[in-house]
Amino acid sequence: MRKLKNSELDRLSIDAFKQAKKTPIIIILDNIRSLNNIGSVFRTSDAFLIEKIYLCGITATPPHKDIHKTALGSTDTVDWEYIENTMDLVEKLKTENIKICSIEQAENATMLNNFKIEPNTKYALVFGNEVKGVSQEVVSTSDTVIEIPQFGTKHSLNISVSCGVVVWDLYTKLLVNLG
Repeated sequence: MRKLKNSELDRLSIDAFKQAKKTPIIIILDNIRSLNNIGSVFRTSDAFLIEKIYLCGITATPPHKDIHKTALGSTDTVDWEYIENTMDLVEKLKTENIKICSIEQAENATMLNNFKIEPNTKYALVFGNEVKGVSQEVVSTSDTVIEIPQFGTKHSLNISVSCGVVVWDLYTKLLVNLG
């Protein structure tokens, strides 16, 4: 095997990315502290053609050098918007029939591997603060809570890792469902 060169990767241009059909997933960052985590979520969102990222509360917004360091230009491709209050956003999205899924450890949570995609449904995935997680108010308002199964001693993943795991899982389930 030979590693591929960047020129062989068939990367989309920024314009082609903007025109491409998006995955019916929205990401909501609920009070994320780490600028590196924010940048990593942008990069994951670019990789899987995520429709939009909402940056809420204390979550920083581009342009910022520490977001850019991990985003590697994906802040220019992925559509994003700042909304101060996460609950206001969640309530608005629910009126648009978007399924709100908090990614959290909670009573009666659905394990990610057991989560079933519904046809013709758009999902908003809420990822919470590195210490406090998704706010209880948002968890209580969510249509479902998805938990990533973990088997070690920590039962805690970095938010950017959690985003990558959940987005990859839902993306693959959507591909099977759509095609």
